[in-house]
Amino acid sequence: MVFSSHLFLFLFLPASLILYYLSPRWMKSATLTAVSLVFYGWWRPDFILLMLLTAGIDYGTGIQITRARERGGRGKAWLLVSMISNLGLLGYFKYANFGIASFNTLLGAAGGEPIAWTEVILPVGISFYTFQTMSYTIDIYWDRVKKADSFIDYLCYVTMFPQLVAGPIVRYITVEEQLRKRTHTSEKFFQGIVAMQTGLVKKLLLADTISQVADSAFAASDLTPLAAWVGIIAYAFQIYFDFSGYSDMAIGLGLMFGFRFPINFDRPYCSISVTDFWRRWHISLSTWLRDYLYVPLGGNRKGALRTYINLLLTMLLGGLWHGANWTFIAWGAYQGVWMVIERLAGKKAVWAGTPMPLQIAITFVVTCCGWVFFRAANLDAAFDYLGTMFSFGEWSRGLSGLDVRPLQIMILLLSGVVLWGLPSTQTFLRRIAPAYSLAIQPLFILAILHLFYQQNVPFLYFQF
Repeated sequence: MVFSSHLFLFLFLPASLILYYLSPRWMKSATLTAVSLVFYGWWRPDFILLMLLTAGIDYGTGIQITRARERGGRGKAWLLVSMISNLGLLGYFKYANFGIASFNTLLGAAGGEPIAWTEVILPVGISFYTFQTMSYTIDIYWDRVKKADSFIDYLCYVTMFPQLVAGPIVRYITVEEQLRKRTHTSEKFFQGIVAMQTGLVKKLLLADTISQVADSAFAASDLTPLAAWVGIIAYAFQIYFDFSGYSDMAIGLGLMFGFRFPINFDRPYCSISVTDFWRRWHISLSTWLRDYLYVPLGGNRKGALRTYINLLLTMLLGGLWHGANWTFIAWGAYQGVWMVIERLAGKKAVWAGTPMPLQIAITFVVTCCGWVFFRAANLDAAFDYLGTMFSFGEWSRGLSGLDVRPLQIMILLLSGVVLWGLPSTQTFLRRIAPAYSLAIQPLFILAILHLFYQQNVPFLYFQF
């Protein structure tokens, strides 16, 4: 089930809200858990068992770590149980196909027989809820949080459908108090509605329209340099509006059920360096990687060389987290190399000192080059596409080879105005102005009407 569908908007969401608000206060978390399990199991009910297994392991290890601390120990063995279980399950379901395929390629090159293998189906959202449950256990071990008061509260945190399948990655410490006691006000509910409407408009009217340009570019066999640049800019806009649109909807839905989630985007394409970009893009992931990977590895506390290694390793694993493909590993390495270069330049971009608009423009170009690896089907296709972007001939052919319509170009240009000319969504939603709430209504209606003329298109981050 996806947020941008008739089933969700006109049946599941209203029914869930009615059941939730009819429930007494002591039952609200249980009700939200129940409807979240229905939401998650709509496509594959058997995957609910996998999520419950992961949740159960970390809830149990959290209890054991707490008991070990009460006896004067630390519970490190139980932390290892949690880490090995979580990473083992994530590794099997997300990376087994990739590992076997890569190994078979090596076997084939050596003249050996490939290993017979039935492909594993990737459970939706496994990367997100695994990181959430792991952070719960790690934070208990580090004595940052206390174990959950009840299994239902903990399960509500893990399964909460607004952010279950594509983030933001909400840490237990963020909602710990809200699980015990949260407020439900008309102001918060109204704010949630407007946030959800904003996200749906981003997804349906901007991301899905622009996606057709990006898809055409990456499927074309004879692109001009200009067409290749238009295609990757379209993809850069698409992935932003798609994922930030989902995050807006998740935050809005959370507000409707009484929860406040942290923001996940802060105008990332206004960044002045790659390091700055990662402070603004997918904030819940970048801070998770910083706090649970980069800092434990030593961060910048063990000398310059170790800092560079830690940065590269963190970004490599961040790329691999996004998907089991060499393109994602290359994308992570690309990000890591730029962050190392910026460290060498004194924690700033090598183009620092130029006018601010130029810093933003160069950073955007660097980011777009990275998106080529993220979008391409394989490394050969990625390097071919980059080669086209930076070739010096055939500029006179314009957009030849790209299947693009005037409306799509208009939406592409409008998207640029939204990205660089308007404040962030969070600025609008921090205090809902009557003018904004009125302005979003016709766009929301247009987005709903748009649903009748297209099939349900999942959010891009569902595949991660």
